[in-house]
Amino acid sequence: MQINITTSLENKDVVRELSRRLNLGSENHIARIALAYSLKTNIKLSIQHNLQDSKGKAYKEDTFFGKYKTYYIAMICQFYNLHKSNSDISKYIKMHVDHGLELINKIFNDNKNYSGFDFLIDNIDSGINALENTSVSLEHVNNYNQNIEKTFSYNPWKLLVGKDENGNDIFFTPNNTIDYSNSHIAVAGKSGVGKTYFAQRLLERIIEASEYKTNFIFLDFKGISELDKQSKEFSSFFKKTQAELIDTPNKPFPVNPLSFIDSVNENNKILGINKFVDIVTDYAGLGKVQVQHLKEATKIAFDNQHSGKYPTLKEILNNVHDIAGDRPTTLTEILVGLSEVELFDTNSDGSFLNNNYYLSLSGDLSKNVRFTAAFLIINYIYNTFMNMENTQIENDIKGMRYVLLIDEAHNVFKDKKSKEILEKILREIRSKGVSVVLLSQGIEEFNQPSFDFSSMCETAFLLDINNKNDLRMINKFLGFSDKESNKVARSMEKIKSRQAISNIKEYERAKIFNII
Repeated sequence: MQINITTSLENKDVVRELSRRLNLGSENHIARIALAYSLKTNIKLSIQHNLQDSKGKAYKEDTFFGKYKTYYIAMICQFYNLHKSNSDISKYIKMHVDHGLELINKIFNDNKNYSGFDFLIDNIDSGINALENTSVSLEHVNNYNQNIEKTFSYNPWKLLVGKDENGNDIFFTPNNTIDYSNSHIAVAGKSGVGKTYFAQRLLERIIEASEYKTNFIFLDFKGISELDKQSKEFSSFFKKTQAELIDTPNKPFPVNPLSFIDSVNENNKILGINKFVDIVTDYAGLGKVQVQHLKEATKIAFDNQHSGKYPTLKEILNNVHDIAGDRPTTLTEILVGLSEVELFDTNSDGSFLNNNYYLSLSGDLSKNVRFTAAFLIINYIYNTFMNMENTQIENDIKGMRYVLLIDEAHNVFKDKKSKEILEKILREIRSKGVSVVLLSQGIEEFNQPSFDFSSMCETAFLLDINNKNDLRMINKFLGFSDKESNKVARSMEKIKSRQAISNIKEYERAKIFNII
């Protein structure tokens, strides 16, 4: 579709005068500025009422658009909700060029001392501020500078989950796409009934089934106890999975949480910095002034780097002190908590995704620091995998790269932003070959008024819980119908420690089995 634009006769001289006033040289520049300035006002124009004559300055397509025709058309299509082939697009562009010329001309007529330089600086500055102050999207941030390779496996995960009453083994294969639409798993059970034991056995069998090509991170919000460290079960788990224990704050986690940001592309860098600031703001409860200080300090830290390197949280803290002084604030408190005890190994290159880790978030850390650190890691994992290619399906088996396991996940469900992030991860990351396993003490946390997390987990395992009489909630968690309520009720009356019921396709629904 050829698009040639001609302004109104009244605007013919305006084009010449504004080009002179703004010292733009070629007269096509002012037409582009006028189009953008008009769209910025957010005023929708009508072809019936606002389309003027075409007797003024004429622009051929190549002259007006240059090599950016698709971008200009996209702006009009988005603004008016049009398809790119709509025959009226050229009319909308013309209307907004005329409208923008009239608005800019009026500014100079009303302000005789206002220079073209003033106009450009004011509008460029406001445009940058608008970009920076836009509410932060939960979408992943593109990172064209990412060069992380992650192994994956097309082996079927034929996982042993338990034995029936006759001692027969029970298996299920969550990456079999015929039976399961995703490999996400929800596990609910009160404290002391074998929930963590079950999760560790699952991870052991996933690692074995994938021949160590699929890796995991086990996020433990409550922190591992000294008694747990000495138990045979934990020792066996670390030996079989070759996992490394990161017991914070005694040992740093091997990632720089800022390295999800594209350090080369400026637009992606701004979006990434905004997302980092948003995570810290959400868990630290920063005010507007502190948010601005953090944003400015982070930008300076990135600007001071060379050759695509990443700044450290310590450098950002130092920049905050330079900007706002040494007075203790909520912002400095959270940055001190994240940097001075060395929670992160800032020299890491992101290769931790090819290893297995058990991250114990110690109760010695403040709640704000624990949650901020955890979600910086979760965000890094999400953003890194979303910048990778999808894994394919071979012989009905989905290729699997990683398992993100969150223990005590009810801690995550308490915060609105956390819920939104988790919902997005569950929806999107499965295409990248990532399984999310959520462990919680009850089923209420999975079934939120705003979103049913258990519905996003194809597989659910229910151990003994406190609220075992709420059959409606249990059915919802397991994806059962009301007709199965009687069977569920009988099983929940009999269920003991290290027993479960499930909705797996390979075993009878709602029937008790023994976890092994």
